[in-house]
Amino acid sequence: MKPLIEQRADPFILLKDGWYYFTASVPAFDRIILRKSRTLEGLAEAEEKTVWTRHPEGEMSCNIWAPEIHHVDGQWVIYFAAAQQGADEEGCYDHRTYALVNPNQDPTEGHFTESGQIRTGWESFTLDSTTTVFEGKRYFIWAQRDHSIPGNSNLYIAEMRNALELKLPAVRLSIPEYDWECQGFRVNEGPGCLQHNGNLYVTYSGSATDERYAMGMLTLKAGMDPLDPKAWEKSPAPVMVTEEINGLYGPGHNSFTKDGEGNDVLVFHARPYPGFRGTALSDPNRHCYLRRVRYAPDGTPVFRDARD
Repeated sequence: MKPLIEQRADPFILLKDGWYYFTASVPAFDRIILRKSRTLEGLAEAEEKTVWTRHPEGEMSCNIWAPEIHHVDGQWVIYFAAAQQGADEEGCYDHRTYALVNPNQDPTEGHFTESGQIRTGWESFTLDSTTTVFEGKRYFIWAQRDHSIPGNSNLYIAEMRNALELKLPAVRLSIPEYDWECQGFRVNEGPGCLQHNGNLYVTYSGSATDERYAMGMLTLKAGMDPLDPKAWEKSPAPVMVTEEINGLYGPGHNSFTKDGEGNDVLVFHARPYPGFRGTALSDPNRHCYLRRVRYAPDGTPVFRDARD
């Protein structure tokens, strides 16, 4: 399967006013980039602009991960995870979530201003934030570690007071509990939001970022309260896994967009081979891929290869 864009992990594509906006993690983890195009396919050759660069020291100076661009409260906001250079490597893996804001009509123009840390209610490893509007209210969904729960990260949700502030306390949606979520690491991360027939689907990724990485899904039916953990149904099995026949290993950390005909499209990364060439972070070959979402007769989204 041919990638849309090579060496761009954690891909995110937003369609707004006829333009597609793309951002992702870059292999150096040192900056945030944007591309824009009138078509999905055009993003492959679109000019890539650096809109922010990591600090030389202190906070936001190490491992810039998983940016997402959204239009909230009449302004462009990029949410991303960043860590801090320290005397040892530990600080480079103790991420927090931050925001950049740009009031310009075109986010590839103007200037993104640092708007500080998104406060989630407690201090711990935090990453992979997204936002969606469901039944008239905007929600923030992210991954964070709770040291009282075994594992690396869980999924949480909170209603948003505004683009930069959450209504707390947060609600926990999911922890790594099934075998497929706990291969190498106990992980729930990379939430992505899809709405169909009034229902809200939150996909996420679990396990180590090699060929064991896979996607799971939470389902919230129309009319249910997103802040009620019991209202969510969690699939016990992954909804997308490694597809050797397509050369896709460890698919995950996805987002969603629409194609030119209005069809839902899965945006995800994967490696074209198993394992790593180097280490999980030094191997640059997590590529961005696209796949049209299919729907089962009951309306449930299907992300697997149509031949399965």
